[in-house]
Amino acid sequence: MSVNGAPQGRYYSTHTLRGRAHSSKGASTVRMMARIAAAAVVTIACGCARQAAMIPVPSTAYRFEPTDFGAGKWYKGNTHTHTLATDGDSPAEVVASWYKNHGYNFLVLSDHDILLDLSNVLHLEDSAFRFVPGEEITGKFGLKPVHLVGFNISRVVVPLPDTTAAATVQRSVDSVRAAGGVPQINHPNFGWALTEDDLMKVKGVNLFEIHNGHPLVNNEGGGDSPGMEAVWDYLLSHGKRIYGVASDDAHHFKAEFSPKLANPGKGWVTVRATNLNPAAITAALDAGHFYASTGVELDSIVVKDRDMKINIGQYKNFKYTTEFIGDNGEVQKTTGDNPATFHLNRKLTYVRVKIADSNGAKAWTQPVFVIR
Repeated sequence: MSVNGAPQGRYYSTHTLRGRAHSSKGASTVRMMARIAAAAVVTIACGCARQAAMIPVPSTAYRFEPTDFGAGKWYKGNTHTHTLATDGDSPAEVVASWYKNHGYNFLVLSDHDILLDLSNVLHLEDSAFRFVPGEEITGKFGLKPVHLVGFNISRVVVPLPDTTAAATVQRSVDSVRAAGGVPQINHPNFGWALTEDDLMKVKGVNLFEIHNGHPLVNNEGGGDSPGMEAVWDYLLSHGKRIYGVASDDAHHFKAEFSPKLANPGKGWVTVRATNLNPAAITAALDAGHFYASTGVELDSIVVKDRDMKINIGQYKNFKYTTEFIGDNGEVQKTTGDNPATFHLNRKLTYVRVKIADSNGAKAWTQPVFVIR
């Protein structure tokens, strides 16, 4: 039942209706003011966040990871060599004698897909020269050669195919680790087999060749394929921790030495280790405690907090150019000084060093990583 058209029990006077309208407007105003205040708080917060993001982190916040090259001794060695047992031209004793007579401290006789019996050459070992057992695992992906060396392995590793180049490498890496050894990826540009993207996908490997002395492996790259140093910087700049090896991949010991032949002495590593035991040498390699060289020798590498010093072994009247290289391969400093020094005063993720002498020989330190 209604009175004057209004529902019974809900009688609204004109005064009441006006009062509710005024109350509704007041509530809307309050809500609007609350929204404006909240928006202002958000704006201020965002502005503060942007301002904080724009404040540069002091250079003193960055420092090198602790890196100790003081303990142990330097040991020169070659990680990739062949004998008459597969595709080299000389027996193991001739091969090993060459390295021993030329001042090497250790040698990996890495013949293809066999673990060479060292019993016939162990008489060459002494306190200054040791063998590290090894094998070149000679896999393929299609027609592309996918080769690795396994150091200090306990058994022969059989190369196994897979559906991609990276997966083929991965199987060999895993097999080397399962055999108790340390893997090294060989000459990625040989046959243009492995791209930087392939290498990025492989896990459990810390070593790859940035220089191989064989004349057919395309160390410098070409066309749309980058050279090995550029590949190295790509990997490092994308967060992969990997160390660069130089080796000679020697096959030819008999003929007159020539740039067109795979002769010994074209690349090596100098490892900082506590002793010459194969386990100590391979552990040091796997940890990046070495430098790679084609002729330049280093007396010491000193890394402290935000400073790095490279003492180059002076040879005759040679001059040296040292580059300190950071993210994306950008040169941070170039100097002709010996020792060469670098002070970390900017945000980087790594610094590596390349030293070239006045006659073309080079040495490469391993990257030292930067932390906050």
